[in-house]
Amino acid sequence: QVQLVESGGGLVQAGGSLRLSCVASGRTFSHYGMGWYRQAPGKEREFVAGISWDGRNRYYTDSVKGRFTISRDNAKNTVDLQMNSLKPEDTAVYYCAHGRTVWGTHGSFDYWGQGTQVTVSS
Repeated sequence: QVQLVESGGGLVQAGGSLRLSCVASGRTFSHYGMGWYRQAPGKEREFVAGISWDGRNRYYTDSVKGRFTISRDNAKNTVDLQMNSLKPEDTAVYYCAHGRTVWGTHGSFDYWGQGTQVTVSS
């Protein structure tokens, strides 16, 4: 059974930074892509970032390019999301996602964590 546990959310002022972390278990972590999604109140869940099994390929939604960085540590079974220059519109619940392929592209995930709240005040 795949389990994903996120941490690192919180309240931050606009322009600030947060780092989200996710620990995965239940599969051979290094064989799969990983990702992050978010869901704001009243909106659908959207893809934020993804990373391939070996960390060489990274994908971002346009609104976070240049501000967010996804990374992974296959020795620790962790995937992180460094978020800089945060904006109020980044406010959402952020979910770690486990891929079912090696790539980490949008639509290639089959398990999600419980989520962690990120609130950016203006």
